[in-house]
Amino acid sequence: MLRLGVNIDHVATIRNARGTPWPDPLRAARIAQEAGADGITAHLREDRRHISDADIDALMEHLTLPLNLEMAATPEMQRIALRHRPHAVCLVPEKREERTTEGGLDVAGNENFLGDFIAPLREAGCRVSLFIGHEARQIEASARIGAAVVELHTGAYCDLDTEGRFDERDAELAGLAEGARLADDLGLEVHAGHGLTFDTVGPIAALPQVKELNIGHFLIAESVFTGLGEAIGEMRRRMNEARQ
Repeated sequence: MLRLGVNIDHVATIRNARGTPWPDPLRAARIAQEAGADGITAHLREDRRHISDADIDALMEHLTLPLNLEMAATPEMQRIALRHRPHAVCLVPEKREERTTEGGLDVAGNENFLGDFIAPLREAGCRVSLFIGHEARQIEASARIGAAVVELHTGAYCDLDTEGRFDERDAELAGLAEGARLADDLGLEVHAGHGLTFDTVGPIAALPQVKELNIGHFLIAESVFTGLGEAIGEMRRRMNEARQ
């Protein structure tokens, strides 16, 4: 079955808007588990704009699902990951001024650095994932440096769908499908995520090489109206329908 990782970053965004203890990201993680999530994703950004160090401490102590820690490739984040040793570490590009992650890592342009960076994480038992675009050179470089997983950035595909640019959307989807095939051929596990909604998840979930989707912002937004458990349940239903 295609796995669903639920990203709880924006539960923390709402909490931080008022500086209160609620809503609690750990409570959201527990609800996600009850609703059928297979894992929890949390991005500890350098500026701590949503998830905090205390959130990671609490998730590692109390969470029974696998934790996927998203982070930038910095010495500080590496130290945090090595201290906690989460199930998975997903390296993402990060800029202070961006609203959300805008693109994939340039693995091909930073092979030596990233290869050295992920080595101690691998030795510590973390599954290392690289958040990348679907370009062949990035996928091939990810395989060369020893990543276990690549997570393909679906943001452009989702944006093109929202904007009604359907020919370009279909071309982007074809690129994602080709990238997934290449990554699978190279022995990489393939994940996908960013911007996925009820309307856009189907074609991505239908890609046979994709083993996991990581979805956050839309689920938290939908939960305002339906509740988090129901939003996750509906996303799971659409994923399963697409796979069939």
